[in-house]
Amino acid sequence: MVSRKDSNQQRLKRRKRVRGKIFGTSARPRLCVYRSLANISAQIIDDTNGTTLVSASTYEAAFTGNGGNKAAAKDVGKKLAERAAEKGIVDVVFDRSGYIYHGRVQELAEGAREGGLKF
Repeated sequence: MVSRKDSNQQRLKRRKRVRGKIFGTSARPRLCVYRSLANISAQIIDDTNGTTLVSASTYEAAFTGNGGNKAAAKDVGKKLAERAAEKGIVDVVFDRSGYIYHGRVQELAEGAREGGLKF
């Protein structure tokens, strides 16, 4: 019998390995992405204080439409960059949480860059 590896377990291993190297400071916080089948969310985190500075997601009541496509991910990235600019955040470290930099994760990153974030 052929057994199939659990892809989410592999993602969590990648996430843990990368999180040992990536650290968000108050000068350059961490942009963390979470992707589910139906939604996508991102937050900017200061790891030294352990606080979330800014967040945006398709879970919000103001968001309309399908939350699980590339257009929604790009909108979340732009909204996150807009909220970060209000707080004076420009430079961030991108943490893709073990997800492949492709599709919705890539669109979120491009939307954040278009909004003015640098990473």
